[in-house]
Amino acid sequence: TAIIHAPLVRSVRAVDFSARMLDKARDKARAAGVTNVTFEQGDITTMAIPPASYDMVLGLSILHLLKDKETVVARVFDILKPGGRFVSSTACLGDAMRWFGLVAPLGRALGLLPQLNFMSRDQLRTTLTAAGFVIEQDWQPAPQAAVFIIARKPA
Repeated sequence: TAIIHAPLVRSVRAVDFSARMLDKARDKARAAGVTNVTFEQGDITTMAIPPASYDMVLGLSILHLLKDKETVVARVFDILKPGGRFVSSTACLGDAMRWFGLVAPLGRALGLLPQLNFMSRDQLRTTLTAAGFVIEQDWQPAPQAAVFIIARKPA
């Protein structure tokens, strides 16, 4: 995703916790001739990022994998400039797969599944607005699809 957006912006800072995923992304960027993306391994909650540093944060397919999404959303709010936007796509498993929430803890205990947050679309919206965001766009292309939200930090 960073490589696709790179030609449209001045620079992209791509962060992932997986060194393997970052290696793949670097290879793809090299092959595409993309030079304005930096790739780094890390966790947004512990990285040294001054407040009000970014115009936009893109978080795709991540919030439903976090144990403490509220901390991450609060951190995104902090590092955005006033008027900045947080764009996310999130699998709201609490809406589409409620039954899976009963099985998932066993799968996690057995090492077969990652950490999964079974939030609903309403819970996601509440998390964002509780952090101070104003939701500008909210859509879901199909009932089982991820929820896409564009949230703005008030100016």
